[in-house]
Amino acid sequence: MAGNSFGRILRLTSYGESHGPGLGGVLDGCPAGLPLGEEDLQRELDLRKPGQGATATKRKESDTVRILSGVFQGLTTGTPIAFHIANEDQRSRDYGNLAQVFRPGHADWGFFKKFHGIRDYRGGGRSSGRETVARVAAGAIAKKLLATRGIRIVAGAVELGGIAVPPAAYDLDAALSRPFFAAADSVVPLWEERVATARAAGDTLGGVVQVVARNVPAGLGEPCFDKLDARLAYALMGVGAVKAVEVGEGFAAARLTGSQNNDPMLPGGRFASNHAGGILGGISSGQDIVLRVGVKPIASIAQEQRTIDVHDQPATVRIGGRHDLAAIPRIVPVLTAMTALVLADALLLQERMAVLPVPDGVDWF
Repeated sequence: MAGNSFGRILRLTSYGESHGPGLGGVLDGCPAGLPLGEEDLQRELDLRKPGQGATATKRKESDTVRILSGVFQGLTTGTPIAFHIANEDQRSRDYGNLAQVFRPGHADWGFFKKFHGIRDYRGGGRSSGRETVARVAAGAIAKKLLATRGIRIVAGAVELGGIAVPPAAYDLDAALSRPFFAAADSVVPLWEERVATARAAGDTLGGVVQVVARNVPAGLGEPCFDKLDARLAYALMGVGAVKAVEVGEGFAAARLTGSQNNDPMLPGGRFASNHAGGILGGISSGQDIVLRVGVKPIASIAQEQRTIDVHDQPATVRIGGRHDLAAIPRIVPVLTAMTALVLADALLLQERMAVLPVPDGVDWF
């Protein structure tokens, strides 16, 4: 099964399934000397663990992380950092009725066709949202690395169930202290009411998350196939339930004129606006990198749905078990983790780049 590794210099390989013994990963390429402890990873994992908030599954997992290698006396050694999170509250019996049918909106059908009828139907196996614990743990290491360069990532939910936070009210710095990791206090009661209505109907909700990376230096990314915005979109689209990614103005830029969308430049490498979202020509501009991520409704709904079975016969399915009503807010730390992994990888690539002296008589400026 390919596609379990991510990154070029800072490279994560993840393992595990939702209902197996546990999940984890190996992060290679982290420089030696970075202060790191299990508490650094745990802090981020606690933000996404189940059982918290109005939209969360009732599955109880402590998501306690163990660092197995790559750290000695509180510092990274430069060798692969391995970590493991045990599964503690699996109820695989809840999925017994799914062995012979495919769940609408899930990865069941794709797994069945790709792996010739072999699939782990207990919670979705590798396609489960629980797989993201490895991303969050690795992202915590990437965030510590970025912090040594003054780079910080903030994020918050800006829309849930079709109810959006007005952009003028965004306060991402305080989002993690609010219910739903909401970008503003004013929207919380409206979202609580929307969630209650969806739960009563046995339904689920989607939403939008905004991610902002601050103090990113200019020059990260490549001009062609490894554009920074392309790498970020690739990373974020690789998170389950994500269906869209916008950079800067995103789709709104298609409705602007060039004079409206361009960001006038000012002395000192400054800009008068940031419609580009901090990336020009695939390379960071030194402005805030601004991303918006569209998250679909959770596919496991408490309603009877039409489907087919493994013999291609019509069937119906009602999904039991314990599931989130929305990926928001638990997806927020996952998205910041993936953003951090991309930026840390790009930073390490840039810092390794050799610059030759300009030959005499050549004026590049």
